[in-house]
Amino acid sequence: RLVQGVVNMSVDKIFIKSFLNNFEEESFSVKLWDEEEIKVGQDEPLFKVTLNKPIPKKELLSSATLAFGEAYMDGNLQVEGDFLTMLNTVLKYKSKFPTDFKGLPKIFSNLTSQKKQKEEVSYHYDLGNDFYSLWLDDTMSYSCGYFKNENDSLYDAQMNKIHHLLKKLNLKEGQSLLDIGCGWGSLLIEAAKNYKVKGLGITLSEEQYKKFKSRIEEENLQDYLDVKLMDYRELEKSGLSFDRVVSVGMLEHVGRPNYDLFMRNVSKVLKKEGIFVLHYISGLVESEGDAWMRKYIFPGGVIPSLREIVSLSADYKFYTIDIESLRTHYMKTLLKWAENFENNIDTVREMFDERFVRMWTMYLYSCAACFNTGVIDLHQIVFTNGVNNSNPLTRDYLYLSLIHISEPT
Repeated sequence: RLVQGVVNMSVDKIFIKSFLNNFEEESFSVKLWDEEEIKVGQDEPLFKVTLNKPIPKKELLSSATLAFGEAYMDGNLQVEGDFLTMLNTVLKYKSKFPTDFKGLPKIFSNLTSQKKQKEEVSYHYDLGNDFYSLWLDDTMSYSCGYFKNENDSLYDAQMNKIHHLLKKLNLKEGQSLLDIGCGWGSLLIEAAKNYKVKGLGITLSEEQYKKFKSRIEEENLQDYLDVKLMDYRELEKSGLSFDRVVSVGMLEHVGRPNYDLFMRNVSKVLKKEGIFVLHYISGLVESEGDAWMRKYIFPGGVIPSLREIVSLSADYKFYTIDIESLRTHYMKTLLKWAENFENNIDTVREMFDERFVRMWTMYLYSCAACFNTGVIDLHQIVFTNGVNNSNPLTRDYLYLSLIHISEPT
């Protein structure tokens, strides 16, 4: 057994060294569990990674991101230097990280039943409103902000995003608006206040539902807004119809087998010539996703590519009239969240534990790095249901009259 253990350790070391060859254009150092230090690149190291225990070759071949992510969560992987710099450096080469999708059937399950997806949504979003309120802004917006100015606060950016989306919807007083995956309701609240539209939000999260319901009452918007615990799949037979539909950060939870089903349900409730604005994290190419992210952060989460959604929209006579990338905006948003998270890290630690703290630190910063390096993107697409010739001829209406929002007192 001792001999076998030594052999395994040698194999693990050889494989780690081979894996580090992927990063030879960068400069950093890695200290192994036996005190051997490996210098990668020719220049002065930007950071140092210490592996306190071997990571088995088998685990790295199964999923390198899962193996390294768990090592960090367990404290077996430590970083000296700037954590974000480390992630920006290594995640540029994410395509070099092996993943055995077939060998991880529980993580990469294609089950997309209504019950399964509600469980997956609840796993992430029902961690508690108290937790999310620690590091989100006052709008409780958990999606990409829109930074009109370099010094915008997180609150500014989220309000900018909300009003940017509302402008794209080209709302008129008295119209109806459906928000699929409405979160804590800030977009609909602003829509009702500023455009006097009738809005419905649907969500699978009990915590979001309760919070949004109370916000409607606090804002005295009962005549304008409602929220339901409802799956998007129920829309098709609901008998509901809307002038406008918006969905922000929800498509990522639908799963690739259900993209067509999602678009069909939208088409069934959106009136002819109606506008549909879709805001979602996208990939350059189609992928099954990341093993660590799917196991610990977003079970069942899959990032659609831009091309597959635009292609699919044509089947429902959705005309694409505008596409905008907010990739760098999401990087800035995540860094704001990470800063708030770290400022409240002792409270988070009391609510959960150290492993959870390290997991969410990895989540927020690795996502920021993935947006920065182009591993993932954020797109807003504006569709019309059939031909609509009434939209403004230029995009000036999106930028000339954005409502200026100041920080709440």
